[in-house]
Amino acid sequence: MKNIITIISKEFTRFFTDKRMILMTVLPAIMIYAVYTFMGTLMGDMFSPDEDHASQIFAVNTPASIVQSAPMFGLTIQSAGANEIDIIKENIINNEADLLIIFPQNFDELVGEFDSRTGPAPNVEMYFKSTEPNSQEAYFMMTALLDAYKSSLVTLFDINRGVENPDLATPENVAAMLISMLMPMLLMIVLFSGVMGLALESITGEKERGTIATLLVSPLKRRELAIGKILSLAVLSFLSGIVTAAATILALPNLMGGAAEDSINVDIYSATDYILLALIILTTLLLMVAMVSIVSAYAKTVKEAGQATTPLMILVMLVGVSGMFGGGAQTEMIYFFIPLYGSVQSMSGIFSLDYSVVNVLIACISTLVYASIGGFVLTKMFNSEKVMFSR
Repeated sequence: MKNIITIISKEFTRFFTDKRMILMTVLPAIMIYAVYTFMGTLMGDMFSPDEDHASQIFAVNTPASIVQSAPMFGLTIQSAGANEIDIIKENIINNEADLLIIFPQNFDELVGEFDSRTGPAPNVEMYFKSTEPNSQEAYFMMTALLDAYKSSLVTLFDINRGVENPDLATPENVAAMLISMLMPMLLMIVLFSGVMGLALESITGEKERGTIATLLVSPLKRRELAIGKILSLAVLSFLSGIVTAAATILALPNLMGGAAEDSINVDIYSATDYILLALIILTTLLLMVAMVSIVSAYAKTVKEAGQATTPLMILVMLVGVSGMFGGGAQTEMIYFFIPLYGSVQSMSGIFSLDYSVVNVLIACISTLVYASIGGFVLTKMFNSEKVMFSR
């Protein structure tokens, strides 16, 4: 144990005295916050209508009943002739108009005389441009006006009269859903990136420079060297992951354009949630460290190791993305025995506040077993002169 602690101390000293490595650890968190803020602002500008925009709405055969109801919805409808239909459509395409509505002639009379047994109901045509927020907003508002008009014709029952908030989804539910969709994927990618940067330098870098040969010929057992490397890299990667995860949570409201500022709140999670999340992250890091360390030990140069870990990075990304689909975390126990996938499902369940403690613990234990197998393989590689002294 003393030798293992010595290796861990050596790795910590190397990391915390290297300003470049510290910067590379903090930089992803800064980049995530900046990129999410920029993306949120950009998406807000792209998909939000202009507040000061006056909708250009044109209607053919405009009925008096609709014209009278339009001001209540903040709309102004301009009458147009049938001969202007093609021109207005072209203006909508060129963002010079927002909406065109074509009513049948004598619309109010047709509606008043309509009988479903004698034929189809009068048809109203609406044309808009879905890629233009102002046009889409005008379409939604006009649809709401027509729905209200349609409902006023025959009042057989009311919906939610006197109910102030029919939406039973709490802000905590909304926050948990949003976080559970994004965080597992981001955590897996960021954690693996941190592991890759640290492990390549710690093993392949020392191998390329020849410094690891000094450790291999020392009285230190190679098993102790392998365990010390894995544990130190896992702890350092865990610290990197905490910084990045915190930056991601802080940046989520910015990503959503500020719409979720009142919803996203880390207070929705209990101490148990944080403990289980820390366990699953730490065990997953151990497995990632073992995977990348094996590749690093086999490679001759840092460049070669970086190329060799690319397939692993793609695999981690695919597994991370799987957490965004499927309607929530898996509940069957068998899924939590699958390496990496079980970790993603555990994270999704914890973030969504819908998980089984037993399944999360199974994922932690099984991941720890896989990491131990990886550590055993790494030890065997350290014992191989052909592998460790090839340069």
